Amino acid sequence: MKKIILASQSPRRSEILKKAKYDFVSIPTHVSEIPDKNLNLNEQIIDIARRKSQFCQNFIRDKSLGFDFKAENSLILSADTMVCLKEKALGKPDSESMAFQFLKELSAKTHQVKTAVVMLDLATHEEVSLIETTDVTFRALTDDEIADYIKTGEPLDKAGAYAIQGLGRKFVKNYHGDFDNVVGLPLQAIEKVFKIKSWTLKRLP
Repeated sequence: MKKIILASQSPRRSEILKKAKYDFVSIPTHVSEIPDKNLNLNEQIIDIARRKSQFCQNFIRDKSLGFDFKAENSLILSADTMVCLKEKALGKPDSESMAFQFLKELSAKTHQVKTAVVMLDLATHEEVSLIETTDVTFRALTDDEIADYIKTGEPLDKAGAYAIQGLGRKFVKNYHGDFDNVVGLPLQAIEKVFKIKSWTLKRLP
């Protein structure tokens, strides 16, 4: 049985795994999330997720960091989520004004939330990657609503400047696809890979 190494410091991704009772350890990753413009949109997101996986591998190899873990019995799980509007990627806003701009653009429109996942079996070095897409439609937003939401601080570290699992949910008219994918980790798609690859993951009681 394998234990998951989550290459992420996202509390939202950790919460999804906790709810599913997976036994995992989380390693914060510090990589550039600037997209490679030479790649198409899906490739850009997978590339960032792979950077996180590679950072995690290097972290584990560096014994001086004091990471005590049986890596050979583990599966690195990394992910990157992007909000996309007509092929335009909306990442995490750098400022309140950028958050306002993002939400203004999303108002009364349907956008796509794409999460790239990279899974690496450290025993065999087999890598599997996937992209999951969920369509999300916003109702029309007023400038005052957007400004009040930004004051809460919630949108400032979220792709697309909103959190569907938080206060940002009030902006969502409807969605089609996996809710957890919008939060940041498409567990249904990931578990399909576990089954196809016959990867048995440790679960908590």
